[in-house]
Amino acid sequence: MSYQNLTPPAGGKITIAHGKLNVPEQPVLPFIRGDGTGPDIWAASQRVFDAAVQKAYGGKRRVAWFEAYAGETAFKKFNNWLPDDTVAAFKEFLVGIKGPLTTPIGGGIRSLNVALRQMLDLYVCLRPVQYFSGVPSPVKHPEKVNMVIFRENTEDIYAGIEFPGGSTESQKILDFIAKEFPMDFKKIRFGTHDAIAGYMKLASPEHDASKIPVQVGIGIKPVSNVGTIRLVKAAVEYALRQKRRSVTIVHKGNIMKFTEGAFRDWGYAAVERIFGERVYTWARWERTKEEKGEAAANDEQKAALKAGALLVKDAIADITLQQVLTRPDEFDVIATLNLNGDYLSDALAAQVGGIGIAPGGNINYVTGHAIFEATHGTAPKYANLDRVNPGSVVLSGEMMFRYLGWTEVADLILKGLNGAIASKRVTYDFARLMTGATEIKCSEFGENIIAHM
Repeated sequence: MSYQNLTPPAGGKITIAHGKLNVPEQPVLPFIRGDGTGPDIWAASQRVFDAAVQKAYGGKRRVAWFEAYAGETAFKKFNNWLPDDTVAAFKEFLVGIKGPLTTPIGGGIRSLNVALRQMLDLYVCLRPVQYFSGVPSPVKHPEKVNMVIFRENTEDIYAGIEFPGGSTESQKILDFIAKEFPMDFKKIRFGTHDAIAGYMKLASPEHDASKIPVQVGIGIKPVSNVGTIRLVKAAVEYALRQKRRSVTIVHKGNIMKFTEGAFRDWGYAAVERIFGERVYTWARWERTKEEKGEAAANDEQKAALKAGALLVKDAIADITLQQVLTRPDEFDVIATLNLNGDYLSDALAAQVGGIGIAPGGNINYVTGHAIFEATHGTAPKYANLDRVNPGSVVLSGEMMFRYLGWTEVADLILKGLNGAIASKRVTYDFARLMTGATEIKCSEFGENIIAHM
C-alpha cells in the first residue's frame, strides 16, 4: 500500500484466516498519540508496553510502532483532520491504538472516532469494566463490578442521519410523513404552523404565532437484523470462550418496538439458531412457560444451566442503569445498541474509578481490524503538564495485546497497574481521593507500573 506522507517501519503484517489472527514476531502496529494530553499519556503508555513485551519474551518479540496522525495534530501538520494515510495504515496493518482526538467544530466530520469506526466497519465497541483494588470509587462495593460491554458501533443514531430543524431536508421528510403516514404525523407535536398557533393561543396569546417558524429536527435510527446478529453473536462467542456466566441483551424495546425491540428479538433468534443447546434464552423460557407453565420453564432453565449452557437474557435500558448500581453482580457480558452502550459504559466506568482509566476497543471480528483507544477526552488544559492518568491507554493496550494473543504481556500490564495503585504513588486524580497517597507525574506513574511487573 502506498503512502503520501508516512513511511511504515520494518516489521511484519498481522493477517487473519478463518477468523484467527496470525501475528508475526515483530508486528507493525499503527498508533495515534492523540491531542491535548495525548502525547503525555502515550509516552508513558508506550514505555509500559515495550517493557512488558521485553519482560515477557526477552527480545524474541517486539512491536514496530508506526505513527499515524488524526485530529488537531493532523490538521496542523497536513491541513486534514483525518488523512488518507492514517486510514490506510489501520486498514493495512489491521490492529492499532490511539489516544484522545479533537473533533472539528462546525461542518465536516461529526466525530473522528465515529468516522474511523464507520470506515473500517468496526462493529463491536468492546468496553470491559473491572475494579482495581484501592482505586477511589463513589459506590460501596465497586469490587462487584466485573462486566464486559459489547456496544453495537455502526448503527442507531450514531449512523449520523440527521437534518436540522427548518432545513429543506427536514421539511421534505415532514411533508413525506404528512402525506404517506398521516396518523404518525400527528405524533410530531409542532410540525405545522397550525399546531404552533394552537399552542401559542393557549400559552402566550399576546404573541404573534405566525412569526414562529416550523423547526423540527429529524433523526433516523437504523437498526438492522444483520447488524444485530453480528454484534450479539460476538458477545455470546466471547462469553462462551471466556466461560462467563451470562449475556444480557440491553434495549428499550418497550418503547422503540421495531428498532430496539427488534434488536432483542433478532438477538434471541440468532443465538438459538447459531449456538443451539450451548445457550439457554429467556425467549425459550417464555415459550415453555406458555406451553407447559412457569414451573416447567424454571425446571428447564435450571437443567440447561446445570448442563453448562450460557444464560442469554434481556433487560430494559433504564432498569439496567439502576440495577448495575444496586446489584451489579447480576450482570456479566452485556450486548446492547450504540446509544445505550455509550451511556452504560461511562456510567459503569464511574463506579470503578472514572473514565480516566476506562479502556476501549473497536473491533471487526470478521476482517480482524481493531483500534483500541482511550475513552476519555483530550483535556487540553492539562496538555504538556505530564500530570494526567495514562490508565485508559495503558488498559486499552492490555486489551490490544490480549486480542493479539500475547496474553503474557497483557497479564504483566495488569500486574504492574495493580501494584502501582496499591503502592499509592499515583497521579493527581487518584491521589486527591486516596488516604496516604503520594502524587506523582504521568511519566512517573508509567515507571511505577513497570516497576511492579
